[in-house]
Formats: sequence, C-alpha cells, structure tokens
Amino acid sequence: MTDVAAQVAAGWLRKTQPAGALGRLEEVVCQLASVQRREQPVLERLACHVFCGDHGIARRGVSAYPREVTAQMLANLRDGGAASAVLCRELGIRFTAHDVGVDHDIHDPARVCRGTRDLLVEPAMTAAEMAAAMDIGKGAVESAQADLVILGEMGIGNTTVAAILAQRLLGGEPSYFVGRGTGIDDATFARKQAAVTEAACLPLETDSPLEVMQRLGGLEIAAMVGGYLGLVESRTTALVDGAIASVAALIAVSHDARVRPQLIFGHCSPEPMHRRVLESLGARPLLDLDLRLGEATGGLMAVPILRLALALYEGMAEFQTSGVSERLP
Repeated sequence: MTDVAAQVAAGWLRKTQPAGALGRLEEVVCQLASVQRREQPVLERLACHVFCGDHGIARRGVSAYPREVTAQMLANLRDGGAASAVLCRELGIRFTAHDVGVDHDIHDPARVCRGTRDLLVEPAMTAAEMAAAMDIGKGAVESAQADLVILGEMGIGNTTVAAILAQRLLGGEPSYFVGRGTGIDDATFARKQAAVTEAACLPLETDSPLEVMQRLGGLEIAAMVGGYLGLVESRTTALVDGAIASVAALIAVSHDARVRPQLIFGHCSPEPMHRRVLESLGARPLLDLDLRLGEATGGLMAVPILRLALALYEGMAEFQTSGVSERLP
C-alpha cells in the first residue's frame, strides 16, 4: 500500500461507521488516491473510448451477425444511438468512437487497415499493424488527460478472438473459454468452439503476450492494450469493461505488471472466459448484472458507484467532530 493509500485507509477509520463497513467502496477510494497521489481523489475529467475493428475469423460464421454490422455500429456509436453513447451523455462523460480496423469503404485516416486476417490461416496482424493500433489506444488515453478512462470495443467475431487469446495465455481446455457471445444458436456455437479448439493447437514461436496478440488478436483489442499500457506514466485510472476488455487488460498486465494497480474492474459478464481472466488478475468486479453488450457499457455502469464512494469519503463526518461515540475499547 502506498503512503497516500494508507492515509486514506486511516481516514476511513475516522468516519462515523463501523470499521470497514463500506467494504469495496473504501478499497476503490484508496486505489484512486494511490494512482492520483492525492488524499482526496477526484473524478472531474472522465473519458470513454470505444475502438472498432473487424476480424478475418468472422467469415467462418462464429457470430450471430454479419461482418457488416461492425461498420453499422461504428456509425451508430458516432451518431449517439449506441448504448455506450447514451450512457456517456447521461453521465457527462466525453465519448469517442475510433475506427481502428473496420472493413468498410468510408475512408478514415486513422484506420490501420480493413480488419485482421483469418488467424487460423496466417497471423492476424503484422507487427507494424499491431503497433499502429496500440498507438491509437495509447494516444487516446494520453490525450484525454482524464482522472478516469473507460475503454470499450466493437467488432463482429471478437468474443471468439478474445476466447482464443485467453486460452493461449492462461492454458486449459479450449471449451472452457467459449460462450454464447451475442446470443448465438447451437450451430454457430459449434463453429465457435471448433475455431477456438483449432487455434489452441496452432504452433506459436513465442509466449510473449504481445506477439501472441499479433498472431491471434484483433486491432481493437490491440488498441485497448495500448491504452492500458499508456496508463503507466500517468495519474489516470482505467475502469475495465467486460470480457474482451479484460482480456486486453490481461495482455497489458502480462507485458507490464505496473499497469495492474491502475485498473478497476467494472463488472463480470456471463462469458466463461471472463471469470477465468478476472481470477488470473486477482480482480473483483464491482457489478455482476449479466451484461454482455461490450462497447464499454459495463464499465460505464460502474461509474456512479465510484462517484458515490468519493462523495462518502469527502462528506461523511468523523467521530472526533460529530459527537458520535466510537467503538468501546
């Protein structure tokens, strides 16, 4: 525990409540204080970035929706009609949707390429493409200059890719990592399981998390990894969204352990891989609402909890000045 976190922990003991009665709320305030290096942390500047990209493996019919939906949802995000855009308006959070690698004809100068390749046939990305995607995420976090960032993703087929990455990084029976994603039928689920099982047998030249991501991953996942890695030299905390964002967090932490103290996990989704990833990171999410939409919605749902926790720490009276008797010795 850092010195400032210890000061906040001691501050909670002075509040008019039984010691530890506010549970996880006390922990997240200590964590925010430690990252911000201030005894009274703030959440004044918040930013949400959603990264979008297509996947070559989606052509194998592993999703309930066709690839074209990624481009359609990117437009919906930018037009303000998607769930995360709605939540950001309600919460007063700056919102940006990024075309990292969407396969459509609209020219976006920031786009790295028109989606990844089929990872079961060849590397999903080149090293240069992965680095460019990571730079987009890192640049988004750095330019936000926010107290808190929420990173999300949108890309048809990306629960399959995330399951493949989680299985290769954590090991274990491939079927343990496969879920229903956007609500796929049995035939699609079988194709998804087959893809994850086949990917588990692919020879990899290295177990480096970034090189594994280049071989098997997605552009929008790489952008989130870059964003999380960009936290290290900042005083910014990231509120991690669902299964896919948590896989990106796993990659970032596996590459640089300094990232972990700057991550708060927003929720746990029904995806089987998510609980395994959270356990590997020693993470306890704030919410468990069966959310599986992605695009940062689960992380955004947890923002009010953080705001209320800070309000309690700042506003609650202390025993010494309130006239409330402390616990008997």
